[in-house]
Amino acid sequence: MAKSGGQLVVDALVENGVTQVFGVPGESYLPVLDALRDAPQIRLTIARQEGGAAMMADAHAKLTGRPGICLVTRGPGAANAYAGVHVAAQDSTPMIVLMGQVARGDMDREAFQEVDVKAMFGDQVKWAAQVGSTERLPEYLARAFSIAQSGRPGPVVLALPEDVLSGTADVAAAPASQPVSAHPDPEAIRRLGDMLHAAERPLVIASGPGWDAELVDRFVAFAERWSLPVSCAFRAQDRFPNTHANYAGDAGLGINPALADAIRNSDLVIALGARLGDCTTSGYTLFETPVPRQTLVHIHPEPDELGHVFQPALPIAASVGAFLAAVEALEAPRDPVWAKWTAQLNTAYRGWTDHATAMPGTFNLGEAIIWLRENLADDAILTNGAGNYAAWLHRFYRHRRYRTQVAPTSGSMGYGLPAAVAAKLAEPGRPVVALAGDGCLQMTVQELGTVAQERLGIIVLVVNNSMYGTIRMHQEMHYPGRISGTSLDNPDFVALARAYGLEAERVAETGQFAPAMHRALGHKGASLIEIVTDPRALSPTRTLD
Repeated sequence: MAKSGGQLVVDALVENGVTQVFGVPGESYLPVLDALRDAPQIRLTIARQEGGAAMMADAHAKLTGRPGICLVTRGPGAANAYAGVHVAAQDSTPMIVLMGQVARGDMDREAFQEVDVKAMFGDQVKWAAQVGSTERLPEYLARAFSIAQSGRPGPVVLALPEDVLSGTADVAAAPASQPVSAHPDPEAIRRLGDMLHAAERPLVIASGPGWDAELVDRFVAFAERWSLPVSCAFRAQDRFPNTHANYAGDAGLGINPALADAIRNSDLVIALGARLGDCTTSGYTLFETPVPRQTLVHIHPEPDELGHVFQPALPIAASVGAFLAAVEALEAPRDPVWAKWTAQLNTAYRGWTDHATAMPGTFNLGEAIIWLRENLADDAILTNGAGNYAAWLHRFYRHRRYRTQVAPTSGSMGYGLPAAVAAKLAEPGRPVVALAGDGCLQMTVQELGTVAQERLGIIVLVVNNSMYGTIRMHQEMHYPGRISGTSLDNPDFVALARAYGLEAERVAETGQFAPAMHRALGHKGASLIEIVTDPRALSPTRTLD
């Protein structure tokens, strides 16, 4: 029986197990919206701006391990979504953006909101294509799911012309796509075993795609069996329990100087799934290029990522799961010489994070984060965007379970609130706390409307220092005393949140934070707490003075 193109798109989503779609409606893909009415297994969440919708799709994929689906219209809609697509690209997140397009007969005339999808997204995505006929929709969608999930996952954008969606075809949906997983060479695993036995100061840096809770448990068992110290890469702190005796801290922005020295002085670094980008390597300074002084073993599912910047002594193209399965056969030493080294790194981590540093003003953000780590449930999900406020979160919070941290390695402002929306939809029974700076929140503050409409009981913490703090910090370092473009005259965030129907209050002293959080946690609906901080408190280690 012939089906519309819109129905064929939804059939492909159903076949691939999609249960959640994010988007902003557009006339260019009305047949898809119509077909979604007859697919009760798929929840459609409408965002207030396409950038927010794409960030929601990215966060959903991070939390579930399944591709995030985003529906946007052509032209301005696709342009707005680009912000979230960039996050998915740099974060190796599987995402499929379905973009409405002008009818085929109007193409190449600069028709209303017409864009060239391939030119627009270019190499920012793993694949960008335009479907040329209704009959080929199942083919294109099957390929989109396969590409988005295989190797190094990432975003795919498909342009769907209006007449392709409104047209009909008698074709069946393709079966669910199976992502391709890379497996390590047994000889490479044998060599790794030899390297470990010869090492004196080994260290693991974990990150990347393809993890789940079971793999984290297997990774913990591997680290315990070998007594290995484990560091997590930038914004991947939930890949290893931060309360574990083998944890050495996160290799990211604001890295513990002791950990940075340990990475430099390690004689064997095992990068498991990590890309070893600039944030994880302190601006490419922890390793020498192109050949690191340390012996580097790099495991990544995408062969092109191996040797991309640093040439490893042992490159292993493998998924995290395949690698952990392979190393189970290796025999670990009974009394490794580096056991004391592992204990020293854990002690240094705890010394770096146990207590908040003193800061100017009446509110100490470090003490607030420590309150969160001591009072939130182990399964609480914390989201954030970009800004210096996140440095306190990354330093003082301790993630105990997998997928309790959802944040962009791309450093995208505005991510925390949309990510919290996706998190609460995916995990309605878990506490969700979004952190944002005053500048960060205002990038996507309109998504409070989505929070209200979906009746999501999230907590938003907005840290207000009336400026773009990160940029001001760099400005003071490079152009001291010459303030330009970094001051913010902000709205009344409490009044704004209440206008959206949220409970809201303002705190300006550290002692006010705990009672406010207790009220927010006890409230069934959404809450916002505005935290007023002293502008002089730039980061856990720096002040304007």
